[in-house]
Amino acid sequence: MKATASSGQRERLVIVGNGMVGHHCVEQLVSRGALQRFEVRVFGEERQRAYDRVHLSEYFGGSCAETLALCEHDFYDANGVHLHLGEAVLEIDRERREVVTAEGRYGYDQLVLATGSYPFVPPIEGSSGNARLVYRTLDDLDGIRAAAAGARRGVVVGGGLLGLEAANALKSLGLEAHVVEFAPRLMPVQLDGEGGAALKAQIEALGVGVHLSRATQSVSAGETYRYRMNFDGGEHLETDLIVFSAGIRPQDALGRGCGLDIAARGGVVIDNHCRSSDPRIFAIGECASWNGSVFGLVAPGYSMARNLAGLLMGEAAVAFTGADMSTKLKLLGVDVGSIGDAHGATPGARSYRFIDEANSAYRRLVVDASGKHVLGAVLVGDNSYYDTLLQYAQNGIALPADPAALILPQGGGAPALGADALPDSATICSCHNVSKGAVCAAIDGGCSDLAAVKGCTKAATGCGGCAALLKQVFEHELTARGVAVDKSLCEHFAYTRQELYGLVRVEGIRTFSELLERHGKGHLGCDICKPAVGNILASCWNQPIMDPALVPLQDTNDTFMANMQKNGTYSVVPRIPGGEITPDKLIVIGQVAKKYDLYTKITGGQRIDLFGAQLHELPLIWGELIEAGFETGHAYGKSTRTVKSCVGSTWCRYGVQDSVAMALRLEDRYKGLRSPHKLKFAVSGCTRECAEAQSKDIGVIATDKGWNLYVCGNGGMRPRHAELFATDLDDETLVRLIDRVLMFYIRTADKLQRTSVWRENLEGGLDYLKQVIIDDSLGLANELEAQMQQVVDQYECEWANALNDPEKLKRFRTFVNDRRADPDVHFVREREQRRPAAPLHLIPTVEEAV
Repeated sequence: MKATASSGQRERLVIVGNGMVGHHCVEQLVSRGALQRFEVRVFGEERQRAYDRVHLSEYFGGSCAETLALCEHDFYDANGVHLHLGEAVLEIDRERREVVTAEGRYGYDQLVLATGSYPFVPPIEGSSGNARLVYRTLDDLDGIRAAAAGARRGVVVGGGLLGLEAANALKSLGLEAHVVEFAPRLMPVQLDGEGGAALKAQIEALGVGVHLSRATQSVSAGETYRYRMNFDGGEHLETDLIVFSAGIRPQDALGRGCGLDIAARGGVVIDNHCRSSDPRIFAIGECASWNGSVFGLVAPGYSMARNLAGLLMGEAAVAFTGADMSTKLKLLGVDVGSIGDAHGATPGARSYRFIDEANSAYRRLVVDASGKHVLGAVLVGDNSYYDTLLQYAQNGIALPADPAALILPQGGGAPALGADALPDSATICSCHNVSKGAVCAAIDGGCSDLAAVKGCTKAATGCGGCAALLKQVFEHELTARGVAVDKSLCEHFAYTRQELYGLVRVEGIRTFSELLERHGKGHLGCDICKPAVGNILASCWNQPIMDPALVPLQDTNDTFMANMQKNGTYSVVPRIPGGEITPDKLIVIGQVAKKYDLYTKITGGQRIDLFGAQLHELPLIWGELIEAGFETGHAYGKSTRTVKSCVGSTWCRYGVQDSVAMALRLEDRYKGLRSPHKLKFAVSGCTRECAEAQSKDIGVIATDKGWNLYVCGNGGMRPRHAELFATDLDDETLVRLIDRVLMFYIRTADKLQRTSVWRENLEGGLDYLKQVIIDDSLGLANELEAQMQQVVDQYECEWANALNDPEKLKRFRTFVNDRRADPDVHFVREREQRRPAAPLHLIPTVEEAV
């Protein structure tokens, strides 16, 4: 195909690269009707069509190439685009205007390079094979998965964004993971010293080894593991595989080969319209260098693709003038955010810092010399501040009188900027360059739900980080137009969770089918409404969740009354009220763990967890535990988990009340209580607070006059201190107030909403909650207490109930007609211990098993 386009013929447009940016360019061209003007041909070196590299780590979590694909399989054919997968372009012949592949030569009139980047692997002596893996493509991930088979430890060289993603991938494969970084901190481009230190502490707390300021000199044979990494200075680290993620380099070989201008640090040099030194050749994404900079995020590449598509279609040229490199991520489950001038390099810049060493959290706000505008920010541990700070930075919004208030603990991130405070030019979605004005235009154009707005504008369909802000703007704009915001639970119920709870309670509804028939539509329900209704029914009536009518409503953990672990086994968590246990019961736990070869772990909630149980073993294990006097600990449910306690006045010389006795009373009362989210309690015997009651949903601290009650705290990724609710309470008043608080929360909270978030969303705040609970301003006190007493009276250990019902026990068979385990499945224990096979004389015959 060497013909030159002439009058009446379509121009030949070739795009080299089928990554995220190359594909976005095709989407933009298609949406602009480019196929009327161009014959478009796309070359992809990989075998898979364009896929989402931003969420590449999900490939190890069950996603496949098809799940990650950015378009339907017939997108290119349906739009008349010629897609060549697995066909790499080897050369560009500028004189003949052709690209050359192993399959032939293809002519072009306009050529777009979207070849992306490649991982930099430093030249280290001895690194090869499984000691020279990279983390960039699906094929790379397949290689890592293969190398991880039989391995125990993996090391990632590079502590940047992709390096930490790669470390997460190694953890997900069951390996002990380590990160080696040449710089003195993690994510040195995005974070300052304090932010890097906070991130290091959080990642180490997750069991990932972090080794900073290490330069690998060579790789040699290891003694305990397969390889030994030898560091400058004489230190070393052994491992079974090494993944390099030490940075990226522009994939500019084609440009170099055909004589295009290349930047000093790599990348095809482009102007403000993405044009290279050859006016017929353009470059976009990570292979391009603009003003000496290569942009390693997807949003700038998308911006280049949009601008180029418009230029090729003859639209008014929009110049590419750089990109905002702000980013919000969750790395290894840890929130990390970086905005604008995160390092405060601007002359005259000043910083406000919040450092929480106890929780390894850090926030830095960089403002200009006048103190009136945000220049940048660093966040580690809590990204709930990100959206607000980003809008201040991007739109030049004047800071409040006390800028530090934007990063100080608020219980819900920075004080929210109302959607009405954002100008129409405010960027809502950086990936697709969607402004608030574009969202408003979509609503005015007929988009009446969030899905329609996303489909029309593409907002929140890239990295997804703007989803919360988009929802806020969407709902605000609907309200401003006098449109009632639809807060239906799902397509089957035109009610909120709170409204469904009221219907169930008032009408005495006890099954999902009855609720669906009376107040819903459809016949089956969905993954949103079924578990939500199951939770409501359990909170109201506390029936055994294994009853036939309720089982279909449960998630995996509740279905088997155990938490499924990453290797397919389950955990067993007997209740140990208040952390108090007898020697006899300790012995039983030890005997059960030894008999069934379970890994044991004492938890932060003063319980003993048993890990590694196979499905068919769960009834056997629970049978022995219940016979010894244990009950289920409900670790699998959205319910009361634990009541932590110190030893109190019985043993401690500082204790002023019997905290253990109160913890036992509370745990016995609220065990089995189902709620919108898990509940944790603690009781401390004095103000020294050894039980950490002020970080719990319900916290109780002894005083010399009684008990102080704290409510609505929680730990986790968004820690929130509980708030002092009432002081110097006697035992009975304390329990009555807890009854009311919990039942009011269960009645009014949204699905999967923790007490901390519920409290933050209460209009009137803590004062309003005190009025309802203490002053009984709504006249609900007696009703709330009665409803709690009904739940308490209805309590029954779910495992004891299941063990007494042969039909329910059938759920715990690996095979329908056989109680034995699958003989083809073998589990590898933690701590390098292998699970021994059962002796042959203990394996029943098929007849015995059935």
